[in-house]
Amino acid sequence: MFSQYEYSIPKEAIGNTLIELAETNNKICVFSSDVSKSVNVYEFSQAHPDRFFEMGIAEQSTVSAAGGMAIEGFIPVYVALSIFSNGMTFPQTRQVCNNNLNVKIIGTHAGVDDGADGPGHHSTEDMAISRVIPRMTVLCPSDENEVAAAIRAMIDMEGPCYMRVAREVQPIIHDKDIKFEIGKAEILYDEGDDFAIIFEGSALEQALEGWEASKNTGKKGKLINIRSIKPLDEECVRKVADMVDTIITVENHSIKGGLYSVICETLAGEKHKAVVKPVGFHDQFMESGPSAGIKEKYGLNAKAIVDYIN
Repeated sequence: MFSQYEYSIPKEAIGNTLIELAETNNKICVFSSDVSKSVNVYEFSQAHPDRFFEMGIAEQSTVSAAGGMAIEGFIPVYVALSIFSNGMTFPQTRQVCNNNLNVKIIGTHAGVDDGADGPGHHSTEDMAISRVIPRMTVLCPSDENEVAAAIRAMIDMEGPCYMRVAREVQPIIHDKDIKFEIGKAEILYDEGDDFAIIFEGSALEQALEGWEASKNTGKKGKLINIRSIKPLDEECVRKVADMVDTIITVENHSIKGGLYSVICETLAGEKHKAVVKPVGFHDQFMESGPSAGIKEKYGLNAKAIVDYIN
């Protein structure tokens, strides 16, 4: 861990942020599917019991009910483990988007962050699933403060939105007053044009470790927090691709359909300087175990980043 940072669990920002927003916005309501304590919305159920709906283990029905509430003018926020709120609800979520309903979906325990519960609870496909649905906005904030800011931005926007949030501890790199602009990447460091590390939020720690390790390579580059998978900051991606030799994408997700894919899709058919290299999970399921150990074993680590820089 980095001594210059404090650490916290990003998902812990969810409940308090929704409580705060609901104090001045009586349209916000929250849905859970029997995981309110795990995803940090139990506090909302106590603060606003008339606007909290515990649906039980019925994820598909929960999204449908949220859609109905949106039709009535409410802003429903469905919060569950990503494999449940996203992975088990594709037909219903697709219909929400087909009707452009103002439903907000938050998926916690992104990637392999629910490591001990095994592949049945891992969520390494959620960005791929959500971003291919028309009208869906897909956000990937990093630390606790950025998660809070992203929730505020999500509530302010009109239309369906999916947000993935880390369950594992992450360094706090943002102040509490951080602004989150949907569709705009954040350049954290810009020290040269040899490489660029572009990461999604739940891989913040691994990206930072790779950035620190890059200082021993003799090369200088950039560290970029992509923040939003859809809409993607295409202007930033193209500009960086014209400047650096190598772009390394870092994601707590399959490299098929996630950050690596969307960067490659953006640059495909165009002439750019950079070669794009992926750090993430390949076409496989991972076993049960501590999430940090799974990430290390399957190549979501600083060594993989540095290998591409070299």
